[in-house]
Amino acid sequence: MAMKTEYDAPAPFDYEEWQPDPDWDCSPKLQPIERDTLINLAQYVVGRHKQNWSNCVRQRLSRLIIPLRAALKWMNAASTTTNSAIHDIILEMHRLEKNYWSWTQDDWLEVLCSSEEVFRKKYGSCGNCRQYILAIAWLLCGFNRLEAAGCFYHYRLSVKVFGRPATEAAVNKLQENMQRLGFVAADNNIRNALLLSMLCQRQVDPEKLELETLKRVITYGPVYMRRSAATLSRIFAAMGLFPAGIDHRILERRRPHGEYRATSNVPEEWLRWCERWRKTAIKAPSSELSTWYRILQCGRWLKATHPDIHSPADWSRDIALEYVAAVCQMKIGQWSEPRHMYQNRIGQLMTASARAGILQAIRVFFRDLQEWGLIIVRFDPVRTFRLPRAIRASIGPAPRVVADDIWSKLVWAGLNLQEQDLHYGEQLYYRYPFSMVRALCVLWLFGGLRRDEILRMRTGCIRWQNDEHQGGSRICLLDVPVNKTSTAFTKPVDPIVGEYIDCWEKERNIQPDQLDLKTGELVSYLFMHKAARISQSYINKSLIPMLCRKAGVPNEDIRGTITSHRARATIASQLFNAREPLGLFELQRWLGHSSPSSTQHYIDITPTKLAGSLSKAGYFERNRRMVSVLIDQDAISSGQMQKGEPWRYYDLGHGLCSYDFFEQCPHRMACAKCSFYLPKSSSEAQYIEGRQNLLKMMQEIPLTDDEQAAVNNDIGAIDKLLEKLKNIETPDKQKR
Repeated sequence: MAMKTEYDAPAPFDYEEWQPDPDWDCSPKLQPIERDTLINLAQYVVGRHKQNWSNCVRQRLSRLIIPLRAALKWMNAASTTTNSAIHDIILEMHRLEKNYWSWTQDDWLEVLCSSEEVFRKKYGSCGNCRQYILAIAWLLCGFNRLEAAGCFYHYRLSVKVFGRPATEAAVNKLQENMQRLGFVAADNNIRNALLLSMLCQRQVDPEKLELETLKRVITYGPVYMRRSAATLSRIFAAMGLFPAGIDHRILERRRPHGEYRATSNVPEEWLRWCERWRKTAIKAPSSELSTWYRILQCGRWLKATHPDIHSPADWSRDIALEYVAAVCQMKIGQWSEPRHMYQNRIGQLMTASARAGILQAIRVFFRDLQEWGLIIVRFDPVRTFRLPRAIRASIGPAPRVVADDIWSKLVWAGLNLQEQDLHYGEQLYYRYPFSMVRALCVLWLFGGLRRDEILRMRTGCIRWQNDEHQGGSRICLLDVPVNKTSTAFTKPVDPIVGEYIDCWEKERNIQPDQLDLKTGELVSYLFMHKAARISQSYINKSLIPMLCRKAGVPNEDIRGTITSHRARATIASQLFNAREPLGLFELQRWLGHSSPSSTQHYIDITPTKLAGSLSKAGYFERNRRMVSVLIDQDAISSGQMQKGEPWRYYDLGHGLCSYDFFEQCPHRMACAKCSFYLPKSSSEAQYIEGRQNLLKMMQEIPLTDDEQAAVNNDIGAIDKLLEKLKNIETPDKQKR
């Protein structure tokens, strides 16, 4: 006979509702005759599990057996399964020496075992006996710790205790909302999470489920159920049943004994001050967490160096200066236990920026406590914890720009992304639709945005505008949400960004609005799927490795791992170094910075750009001039050169100079009265220029500062130059 599916599993008749008989004797204590019968029965059935019991036994245990048979009959259980379930419960009453009415939740968990396999090894029962005992525990004895009962068929148990119509009505309503939000409607994991929550709360109407019930399933339920229960909470939030969904990753997890915690080895009083600061401070979550870890690190240093000091109120200026000196020499792993990313660098000196961050954190900590009036002012934390000049000098703009050749390959990979590229990697890329990933990809490649801005982008962020100056072509404008340095603003982006985002918005399912923590508004986020925003780590952990793999480039380069923020610096530098570049203030506006100094941290001037600018500046041309030289080849061949006759003439524009060492002559700018000078108006100069056998060349002549001014037609400079040369001999040995 073919095995029945869960939809064919036995269930109560549609028209029946479970009602326990009020005449049943449910007293928790075993009667003496029941106790003796259980002892005899246990000895009789050893090794003879299938043997029928006598009528005498049934009569003596009727108070216990009748409710069990009534419940199993109501569930339409087969006769074999009914006998096995009653047999196992009777034997467990003998072992526990208690009536099943008085079994505790732990007793039932012990009887039910952790799985079907373990149950069969223990009892040797046939059929789905464990499932029916679980239903009996739920119906008769109020057992509700199903999240701790291990693996079982949630749908089959639900139809046994709630009935098939009520179960299917709840499942159908869930699947309708799942399909509306973009889920696969036939996802049994989410369905099982719903049924388990209904069973735990003993509530047949899913709209009456409480948020605490789902938290209970996530916290104490099996590992495979946690993600599904969290997803169910988001679906309920989208349906308006919960104020918000649950992120199962941030709930209190089951930490192994002895696991390192951030608060380990921190003095208790110092920890209390740190916690008080954290509850009072108003900072961005990431900044608050960073400061929190650093002031805890300071507490460990305090415990090791000044064990008698426990409170920030007891700090003096000397202790503060001592801590500054310690931070200046602090090494990685000192006063802390770094995780995996720093394991290979433990013992090395911290970077200058890391030490600056530690001093900034302790500076903020003491400044806040003093301003709040929690401690008395013993010193000025801003001046005392000031960053030493030696460390400050080593910190400056260092944009982590991706090399042009690598970046061009990443751009190619993003523009040629295919759906089959999404099925690889550390995370499940295919959990997001392809059109969504493609829109996210081009926004990262061309938008020049922070990761937070990308993830908080809203629907309708693209606007199109006709450009009258470009023949009516369309300009794509992107609305950037409020960020850490500016209010919301609009900037132009490549049209391909708008095209891909428009394509995704057409495919995007209707998603529930969510609260924007920066503005306090309910907004419709662009990158949402299945009632959840895209993962914070998706760009760095999934998208970028996928593009690197498609482009055939490594995940790291000489400046470190390629991350989402490095695209921002790369795009800014390319715009600044372009043939028609954006100016500093234009880039500031495009990046959304509040100050040009912030923009400078994103700009890396390329050597090619620097060389071109230097060439245009004409620095070397200002100090050198090219002068035409006429070589009289006839004078050389006839031997006149050996006799001291002129053979080389420097063309000065207004005349010719025959002095061989013209480049060294101090009178170059005042040649009119020199005997080596031939004005072009003279017949001799015209005769020389008219010769056929002349070799024309160019010679570079360095100019002094006075000569540069004279060349630039500065009349006063020419007069000063002549005055300086008054007592200096000319090449013809004359003074002027």
